[in-house]
Amino acid sequence: MHKTLLINFIQADRLAKWRDYFTRALPDIHVALWDDPEVDPVSVEYVLVWKPEPGWLAQFPNLRVIMSEGAGVDHITHDPLVPQHIPVTRMVTNETAARMADYVTMAAYMLLRQIPAIVQAQRECRWANQLTGRLTSDTRIGILGFGQLGTVVAQRLLANNFQVNAWSRRDKDVEGVSAFSGPEQLHTFLQRSDILVNLLPDTAETRGLINDDVLSQLPRGAGLINAGRGHQLDSAALLRALNSKHLQAAILDVFVQEPLPADHPLWRHPCVIITSHVAALISWQAKAEQAITIIKADRAGMPLPLLYHREQGY
Repeated sequence: MHKTLLINFIQADRLAKWRDYFTRALPDIHVALWDDPEVDPVSVEYVLVWKPEPGWLAQFPNLRVIMSEGAGVDHITHDPLVPQHIPVTRMVTNETAARMADYVTMAAYMLLRQIPAIVQAQRECRWANQLTGRLTSDTRIGILGFGQLGTVVAQRLLANNFQVNAWSRRDKDVEGVSAFSGPEQLHTFLQRSDILVNLLPDTAETRGLINDDVLSQLPRGAGLINAGRGHQLDSAALLRALNSKHLQAAILDVFVQEPLPADHPLWRHPCVIITSHVAALISWQAKAEQAITIIKADRAGMPLPLLYHREQGY
């Protein structure tokens, strides 16, 4: 019997490409869509998923690895029926890091040069040549979350002549970056962040972290880039900070509810630019290649790359 990999986020017309790709690397793996009625649940050893239906993952008795389509795994772990003994892996590739670095650098320049205000001036047909922004060399960027993605983002920002600070739970050492760690250093870190970039993983400790208190500790006129998780940002607190002019602007890619409801006030706020969770979307080939790497590691009895550690929450 062939071993099966189920995928739940592609359309039927793309399945052939995935099968061809896997045939070259893992010819005994049968790639199928999650709702294929001909798949025997007993044959399913691997799944590659995004927001699976609650209870769906519990039906496969021989499941060996659950692979997330994205860098986050909360869309999997929130399901209480997911068997706790089955390893879960995250999707973080070289392409993921490169795309995230592209996005954050773009967003940082947009805040640096006051693009949200410039766009609003255009909408009002208002000449606003006072909106000249500032220099990268005079701008301190603070990265919340200094893991694999945060490190690559920091290096890209340094290459663009920004001053870079980073905060994480534990001490990190990256050349050129001023590193802060632990709750006792968070206040100092925030005070030195002209632009705050959120790249934190989703954990019980990080949910709701970016609230009134945290935003009030940023310098007046600071900007916010949220490319981490939607649950970490209190959107009401953000709106208060923007409306009081304590924050200059925000660029947001992730939200508690996606798609963001059409009546949400963030859509129409003049100081907000919204993107549709695209910061680190990667090609299907990159996703397939990582899935192949994980399956090969599992079969060889090797440690799984990018394993989610339940006790740490990331």
